[in-house]
Amino acid sequence: MSQFREIALQGLWKNNPGIVQLLGLCPLLAVTNTLTNAMGLGLATLVVLVSSNVLVSLLRKGIPNEIRIPVYVMIIAALVTCVQLLVNAYAYGLYLSLGIFLPLIVTNCVIIGRAEAFASKNPVGAAALDGLMMGTGFMLVLMILGGTRELIGQGTLFDGADQLLGDWASVLRIQVMHLDSPFLLALLPPGAFIAMGLLIALKNVLNEKLEARAKPADKAVEKVERVRVTQ
Repeated sequence: MSQFREIALQGLWKNNPGIVQLLGLCPLLAVTNTLTNAMGLGLATLVVLVSSNVLVSLLRKGIPNEIRIPVYVMIIAALVTCVQLLVNAYAYGLYLSLGIFLPLIVTNCVIIGRAEAFASKNPVGAAALDGLMMGTGFMLVLMILGGTRELIGQGTLFDGADQLLGDWASVLRIQVMHLDSPFLLALLPPGAFIAMGLLIALKNVLNEKLEARAKPADKAVEKVERVRVTQ
């Protein structure tokens, strides 16, 4: 149980692929101009990451060490092709919005990195959980960036949700504030870099506060242990 908890903490916070490892920055910064695009790419990456981790874990003993990386890439490419065809069939508007960044999931360092570093060395259950947590952590970073940039840039949330969820989802669009004209800095790539930097800084501040809270408790435990030893 403690192992699964640690895997979850690593993916969601301690070793988050987006704001700690800084992997997959190209799609992360390019398509997060709206919350809908961010959620779509995040879900696609999550599905591929979990599926690839499971397959690599299942096949790890039968893959020769010398050709493991090409085999991993072939597995990931096959899964990405399946996801791309599904998005093309059922969410064509989102498919057009994501463009080249959907097939480029094949080269996402998060996926190949987890296949090499974790899935190839662990059983299926742990590999699936690792993929789920890493994918969820990556998707949350995408959604936070997408929501922030969309809100500041055009004053809305879930604009174009019908492209991802169907026509009924058009009611999810929220006009938070009215802007006479879009704030292009937030919607263009420079805004993504600024928002990403602020998000990383926020995480570092929270980490420092958590560590500061933990230190007094550690000192108290150490003091009690020393007293017991002297007695």
